[in-house]
Amino acid sequence: MTVRRRSLLVLVGAAVVTPAAAHHGWSSYDAATVLTIKGPIVESRYVNPHGEIVLEYQGKKWTATLAPVSRMENRALPREDLAVGKVVTVVGYPSRVQANEMRAERITTQDGKTVELR
Repeated sequence: MTVRRRSLLVLVGAAVVTPAAAHHGWSSYDAATVLTIKGPIVESRYVNPHGEIVLEYQGKKWTATLAPVSRMENRALPREDLAVGKVVTVVGYPSRVQANEMRAERITTQDGKTVELR
């Protein structure tokens, strides 16, 4: 293999790995600790690679990382159910590295519908 070809393969490999490295892994959440919070949504991002909501809970803002949009839609959790002002209950795992952040496993909407996110 020539040096030029080997260099090209290294560059292609780095380009493929870089986007995956930019996305955080689920290991940064403490799966041994289950957290349940309930409060009004103050921010909502219904986007990929996964949605996010910010809740007001006990005087603090909590960020809940949700599932990808396609999964939420397939499980009947539309954008409207996560609108600012709606009160939801989120069950999930707290972040090991970021205060007041959690990975959501399930969410119960204001109308009482529970959706499994994972």
